[in-house]
Amino acid sequence: MVRFVEAAGSCTHLLVAIDRSVLGLVALDNARVEIVPTRAMGAWGLCEVRLNEAPVTPIALEDGGLDDLLLKGKLALAARAHGAARRAFELVTDYARERHQFGQPIGRFQAIQHKLANGLIALEGVRLIVDHAAKLHDLDDREWRYFANCAVAFASGALRQASLETHHAFGAIGYADEHEAPLHFKRVHLDTLALGGASQAKRLLASSLLDPDSSGLPEYDLGPAGNALREQVRGWLGQNWSGGRKAEFERKPFAKREFDAEFARDIGMTGWVGLGWPREFGGQARSALELIAFMETMERGEAPRIGAAIQANALMMFGTREQQQRYLPEILRGEAMHGMGYSEPQAGSDLAVLRTSAVRDDDHWVINGQKIWTTTWWGKYMFLAARTDKDAKPPHAGISMFIVPMDAEGVTIRPATTMYDGSFANIFYDNVRIPLDNIVGEVNGGWKVLTGALAFERGLVGGGIVLKVAHAFEQLRRHVMAKDETGTALSDDPIVRDRMATLAAEIEIGRQLMMHCAELAADGLTPPEYGAISKVFSGELMERFGETALDILGMRATLSEQMPGAIDNGRFEQNLRHSLMWVISIGTNEIQRSLIAQRALGLPR
Repeated sequence: MVRFVEAAGSCTHLLVAIDRSVLGLVALDNARVEIVPTRAMGAWGLCEVRLNEAPVTPIALEDGGLDDLLLKGKLALAARAHGAARRAFELVTDYARERHQFGQPIGRFQAIQHKLANGLIALEGVRLIVDHAAKLHDLDDREWRYFANCAVAFASGALRQASLETHHAFGAIGYADEHEAPLHFKRVHLDTLALGGASQAKRLLASSLLDPDSSGLPEYDLGPAGNALREQVRGWLGQNWSGGRKAEFERKPFAKREFDAEFARDIGMTGWVGLGWPREFGGQARSALELIAFMETMERGEAPRIGAAIQANALMMFGTREQQQRYLPEILRGEAMHGMGYSEPQAGSDLAVLRTSAVRDDDHWVINGQKIWTTTWWGKYMFLAARTDKDAKPPHAGISMFIVPMDAEGVTIRPATTMYDGSFANIFYDNVRIPLDNIVGEVNGGWKVLTGALAFERGLVGGGIVLKVAHAFEQLRRHVMAKDETGTALSDDPIVRDRMATLAAEIEIGRQLMMHCAELAADGLTPPEYGAISKVFSGELMERFGETALDILGMRATLSEQMPGAIDNGRFEQNLRHSLMWVISIGTNEIQRSLIAQRALGLPR
């Protein structure tokens, strides 16, 4: 008896596995074959096929052929489930634009916008990972199996959750069986459970990652130039950031490891600070894939942060020629860091209502106000947003951007410790006088400068986050595989294996979103909604990773840096505390979800 055979009632033959090396071809019109229709998930279409000494034609398979056939089948089912979920999602997005409640379209409600933004993130993740696995298969790349299992493992939960959320947004109208949406709900669930579903895929992922001969997460092909740069940077770090120099740096408390001036100057000599800058500004005009290669290798080498990317972008896009000639070379040489003076006590995500003022006084601007949560407070300059027209309508039309030297008279810095052991500062500006030419862009044109520079950076910020998670995963994997004095390892625990496989699949979704942003950047700027999708997914993945690592490693993993017995000098608990920053900074994930809903889905503002 063979269950869950699709469309058997309309087919002429059945292929059935006799063993792992032989398939059997059975004619369904034979008297010794009985086909019984089966209702599953409330839908007809599957059958139970009963074979009673039915004639069979054997078909030999190559070694591993059955496993590959099953995996191809599961990948195809994931693709079809994605199509069903996507169709229902498109229906509910149209519905949200048109359906009015409480005097306005329901698509304007933040609850609906964020629900649908979550659905789009899941659907894009599945689309990209399925496509990637299929491309690798067609290229006869042996990694196709790994990515196919990642696709199946992720798609099962992600598509089913997207289907549930679709029906939540539809409300009662989608609950009626004559509506199209229930058909897709049933299709998604049947396809993601068939042929072993996610459970089998995660078992195979765990084996490829945690068995003794495993090599960890696969390395992406970043093209000839990207791959070459990765090796070049790896070699440079081996010579310039290793041994005693790196060890001495790592002995410092985390608050002292946020920046290393000597290292920044050394990197400055390579020109890599300006890796993606146009050549006219002294940059190397490298591709987005080369930028990823650089970020990935620096992360794996655990090198300190460098550069002032957002501020440099703003200067290249909106600065005067004199400003570009003055500030860009010292950024490029690693000699100057610029902080970002945006947030205020009453203006966090809503920067349009900031109160810090800049008033013209002859040949100077006079700045007064307070900025909070400023991380790079120790830099040479502050890239400061200030109000130059208090009566502007809308409010963001009265903001300008300035470069403020941090040693200027009237600047008072009050550092504070962050919850992740880093530092930020409250900074007070009391009658701070700066030259007129320290304004970047036009007077009252600061909103364009601010958002333009951030948009340029956001395209790869999600990639930077997921690369941090991928590196931390490899550290966790080593601990999980390590055997104790009894010869056992955490990787022997099936629950640990399942959770590690889940993380691995999600990391690949994050890396696929990163690669997609890089692909879009090759044709110009990454659309802000796609940068937001990558940032939201990867930021929240970092949080999930941090929580999972503590669950797996236990209480000892909560010991902080420089405590006796701390695992990796407190790496994992500190990562969790640090992860909160990545869902808040450069626009909170709630703001990002609204951006996704409005820009990518066309929902009303």
